[in-house]
Amino acid sequence: MNRFVLGDPHGGYRALIQVLKKSDFNYKKDLLICLGDVADGWSEVPECFDELLKIKNLIYIMGNHCYWLFQYLRCGATPHIWTSQGGKATLDAYIRCLDAGDTLVLKRHESFLQCSKMYHLTEDNKLFVHGGLDWHVPIKDNYNNTLMWDRKAYETALMWERQDSGYIFKDYDEIYVGHTDTSYTSIIPVHAANLWNMDQGAGWKGRLSLQNIDTKEFWQSDDVYTLYPKDKGRY
Repeated sequence: MNRFVLGDPHGGYRALIQVLKKSDFNYKKDLLICLGDVADGWSEVPECFDELLKIKNLIYIMGNHCYWLFQYLRCGATPHIWTSQGGKATLDAYIRCLDAGDTLVLKRHESFLQCSKMYHLTEDNKLFVHGGLDWHVPIKDNYNNTLMWDRKAYETALMWERQDSGYIFKDYDEIYVGHTDTSYTSIIPVHAANLWNMDQGAGWKGRLSLQNIDTKEFWQSDDVYTLYPKDKGRY
């Protein structure tokens, strides 16, 4: 099978469809590792989840925004920190689904997120995590908040790259992260040391990225805000 990694869609279903089509992704044969944060931003969060559910070989990593969504689906929590950072659009999207008669959507997506992972380590020693990690301890000993929220690993990789230090995260062949929008400096996937950042700002004014893990060929959507001209997004 071909192996792919996907950045943070943030409700951009139209962008998700674009990159899957551009890459000729095979829903039955290929592997997709999604780095999380399907939730919060553009108006088609439920559609994104349902599209991912069609993929036979899917590994989903829990992101901080999807963790907020999971808490809502599980127990109705709607903290201001969530609703003010794209969560309101997610809530509105689920209300539209319910109004349209999809009474099982909440349970379906709660079950999906319940089965997500905090990280994934492949047999060939490639690590996938939403935010980052404390690389001084084994990955299994990292706190969930670190895995979802950390930016130090990416920032450190950039520093090593700028200094031409030759340093890498020696415990892993490669590390893939999302979470930190690179679009202010790079609109394509960023490679620093042996870390890849796949978040090119799809939740804001950037693009959604999908990359073949083995060949490093990548595909991108249009600037996502152009696909949702009537949406406010995360602004």
